[in-house]
Amino acid sequence: MWMGLAANRLHHQNKEGALFEFLRNTEAGIRELNVGFHAVGRTYDAILAADMLQNYAPLLRYPRGSKGGLMKLVAEVVGMPEAGRTLDGAIYLMDPVDPSSIFPEALALKRQCLIHSKPFLSTVASARDWLEMERIHAGLPRDPNADRFHDYEKQTVALIAHDALKPTMLEFVDRNFELLSRFQRRVGTGTTGLRLNELAWSKGWPADKPWVDRFNSGPLGGDAQIADLVLERRCQRAIFFEDPHVARQHEADIQLLERAVTTVTHEAVCTTAPGIAQRWCDAAALRAR
Repeated sequence: MWMGLAANRLHHQNKEGALFEFLRNTEAGIRELNVGFHAVGRTYDAILAADMLQNYAPLLRYPRGSKGGLMKLVAEVVGMPEAGRTLDGAIYLMDPVDPSSIFPEALALKRQCLIHSKPFLSTVASARDWLEMERIHAGLPRDPNADRFHDYEKQTVALIAHDALKPTMLEFVDRNFELLSRFQRRVGTGTTGLRLNELAWSKGWPADKPWVDRFNSGPLGGDAQIADLVLERRCQRAIFFEDPHVARQHEADIQLLERAVTTVTHEAVCTTAPGIAQRWCDAAALRAR
């Protein structure tokens, strides 16, 4: 398994940076799974300077972002014909106020991960949760350090889907209804929330009780309302099925929610591809056994 790896300057400029927090908590798992990284220049240099992943052969240096490193990761998410140049996803620890986080190559990296149903991990919590998911699927014992990501009874999950993916969200929830019902609270934007409540009631959920707390529709500010919950640490996980093929009138609101998630990088897990969300649910079921 090979992943692209990048982190904005904020996340590796001192020993408390998010990049090092991720590696401190996952280095053992990285080595167990033999996860390889194509790391852009400054990120690679910071890892070596911090004496992390020492003598780890699958850590490869790519050019700096300013020299095309991130662009190369985008191409490798799509897949290049040369051997060893296809990535299984990307970890890009983003600083929401760093201008480079909205450069075309940064946006393209996320978009191509979505199109090819590969994980795009923009927060420490997302990256840690993903690694634990892969450990479980590999048959390894659960990592107690990852327990907090699975304490669903104390968490809120946001369930959001763009129009073309609303049927996919309904199928996903129908398939994983028992697991998602374990969350203390579920929130969603207007139409998606309405349809999910109708589904829950059809499955026997009490008719006088909403399964999802509905906020406004996306174009009317629902994404911003959920972003506020994220910023206040009152929403720990967002499952957001985005359609990468259409322009969205409320693009600014969508980006606002994404920026909120990366602002609380240690607390918020965000999943945007249906296939990855299902893989997480399957791992959660295995982990609970």
